[in-house]
Amino acid sequence: MSKYTEPQERQAVLTATRQLKMAQSTHAYVRGNTARFYQWLDASSVADAIPQGPAIWICGDCHLGNMGPLADSRGEVAMQIRDLDQTVIGNPAHDLVRLALSLQTAVRGSDLPGVVSAAMIEAMADAYEAAFLPEADDAPAAVPEPESTVVRVVRRRAMRRRWKHLARERIADARPTIPLGRKYWPITADERAALMALMEEPAVRHLAMTAFDSPEDSVLTIHDAAYWRKGCSSLGLVRYAVLVGIRDRDDENGDGRERLGLMDVKEAVASVAPHAPGVTMPDTPADRVVAGARALSPNLGERIAAGTMLGKSVFVRELMPQDLKIEVEQFSRKEAIASARYLAGVVGKAHARQMDVSTRAEWHATLADSHGPTLDAPRWLWRAVVELAALHEAGYLEHCRAYALGGKRAA
Repeated sequence: MSKYTEPQERQAVLTATRQLKMAQSTHAYVRGNTARFYQWLDASSVADAIPQGPAIWICGDCHLGNMGPLADSRGEVAMQIRDLDQTVIGNPAHDLVRLALSLQTAVRGSDLPGVVSAAMIEAMADAYEAAFLPEADDAPAAVPEPESTVVRVVRRRAMRRRWKHLARERIADARPTIPLGRKYWPITADERAALMALMEEPAVRHLAMTAFDSPEDSVLTIHDAAYWRKGCSSLGLVRYAVLVGIRDRDDENGDGRERLGLMDVKEAVASVAPHAPGVTMPDTPADRVVAGARALSPNLGERIAAGTMLGKSVFVRELMPQDLKIEVEQFSRKEAIASARYLAGVVGKAHARQMDVSTRAEWHATLADSHGPTLDAPRWLWRAVVELAALHEAGYLEHCRAYALGGKRAA
């Protein structure tokens, strides 16, 4: 029996893996079920109270796992939104609600009392609104890093990481190959040929040359490529890891040092998030992801390009060792509130940098005017989180029932 998944087996394995991941906790279910959030948005009377903010690029799936430290092309690290698969030009309030839901389910999974959820929502509203004040700016210092939280820990770990750490995780021994196994699966000859063609597309080739600070006429070699099993809600979409090497063209004998790097190739599909009426969206799903990344997450935006492969719209990004996601097993009370404040501020900055001064002021006024008499947070945000938390808890239990019964039948 093969130790890794063959191409003809991929879809069944990916579907089963996604179901298993979503059954692990309510928080995992929220992460893996973006569509349910927008179904609620279409049907709930509570959703009608969410204010319509200015039409800007939003994440569309702004949960805890889609945020983390990102390096720019020079290796400078900042906490930003790291996954833009669902990005659209839409209502910024949707990002705030989805992040609040994600944090709420993480807090409840840590067995913290409901009063922590209330304090967390207040902290989120305060930090998010502060991003639109006239004195706010786009500098990293505008969002003070919380002390002794999981956010601070992951950011510091990211800043210590170098290429050798990424290579140790992704590359087999000293040879430039990707080790096949649980995460990396073999690809077909057609896929390999398509990846080689993709890497020669002008936008993708330019990205690779820029990433390695190399002349445009440098020689690009694909040393290895593999199908990459990664993610949760995106499991089932085509994804590859590509190990490339770049050498100066005048190095005819190959005596010079070859620069190795990893590229992530991922299928882009239509977003489930609604875009604002009357706006013109990019022509392809990959172009949409690239445009959203450049607007929301500058560090990622300069390291991503759109292309096509085997008739699919794909985007390509350079993998950096500092790129990590926030993974939380347990929150303490202090960590939950501090992390919520910080991450809401990061999202607020991503939104605010797309607005002029007057638009920021108008959006700030709209948010500030909706605070309640007993909770220092917008009433609509609290009501939305309460209803969404109940909806997703029920959906999670139904998912677990269906998953458990399915497993018994399969057995």
